[in-house]
Amino acid sequence: MSLKFTSKDVHGIYNIIPTPATQDAGRWDCEDSVDYEETARMVNMLIDNHVDAIMTNGTFGEGATLTETEWYKFNEKVIETANGRVPIFVGATTLNTRDTIRRSKDAMRMGATGLFLGRPMWVEMDEDTIVGFYSDVAEALPDAPVIIYDNPEAFKGKLTPKTYSKLAQIPNIIASKYISVGPQYLADIAAAGDNIVIMPLDSDWYYAWKWAPDKAKAIWTGSGNCGMAPLLMLKKAIETGDEVTAKTITNELREAYKTLFPHGSFHEFSKYNIPLEKIRFDAAGLVKAGPCRPPYNHIPEEFAEGARIVGRKYAELQKKYSKLL
Repeated sequence: MSLKFTSKDVHGIYNIIPTPATQDAGRWDCEDSVDYEETARMVNMLIDNHVDAIMTNGTFGEGATLTETEWYKFNEKVIETANGRVPIFVGATTLNTRDTIRRSKDAMRMGATGLFLGRPMWVEMDEDTIVGFYSDVAEALPDAPVIIYDNPEAFKGKLTPKTYSKLAQIPNIIASKYISVGPQYLADIAAAGDNIVIMPLDSDWYYAWKWAPDKAKAIWTGSGNCGMAPLLMLKKAIETGDEVTAKTITNELREAYKTLFPHGSFHEFSKYNIPLEKIRFDAAGLVKAGPCRPPYNHIPEEFAEGARIVGRKYAELQKKYSKLL
């Protein structure tokens, strides 16, 4: 079977959503922690504001802390609400290949466009193990497009150009959620070729576009949950070649994000990724992300306040650019 959605279809703003939580979600004895009404409202808000695609159950989407029933019902609600209006890539990562394949089959049966898959993270994986994992998924689900997740903190290592070149030979893999546009970026996009779209973070889009304009087709972000307007203006600037506006918005995003990283450290951020992101979404005021699920529901107040500051700063950017769209 051939893929209905390929790397040629990947473009624009791919927003990762949280899994909205009920007020008792932080308790170990909560039976169903998902706020389904807020889930539908959030999905509709993003689609109404021109998001290009939605991804679920990454780190701050709490894919690791939902029960199987919660995971299924949440993604069912997302897909049902989207109703084919935008592509939906469901996060199905687990600690092993067989459970990941089972979840992935459920997601595709529900009507997902494709999968958002990190790799099992209990033990660090070498190149052959990484390629073997994604090859097994592709064999089990030959018609399922896959967006992979290249996060060196979460998955105990950065994908190398050599690994990208091997992953690019797996037809299912169409894109990669990419953490930082740095020295290795050009080597990675060269290795990925046309088969895998390397998607940088929103605040790196301008630099990716400057370095490799033909390759910077899409970004990943969580900030659509705080408002789509700055992202839409950035997208328009890049599409029209407006370098001044693109750089201005990029600098504004980077300034707004500063206090999201405790002591300026991505490593420290990664320890508190879930509460930091959910707190900033709540502070921006458009999405009610709600409490974090255990065990990742503890955070120093100093760090939490930093996330609130980010949410408030982004809300100002949303207000500013909403008037200009």
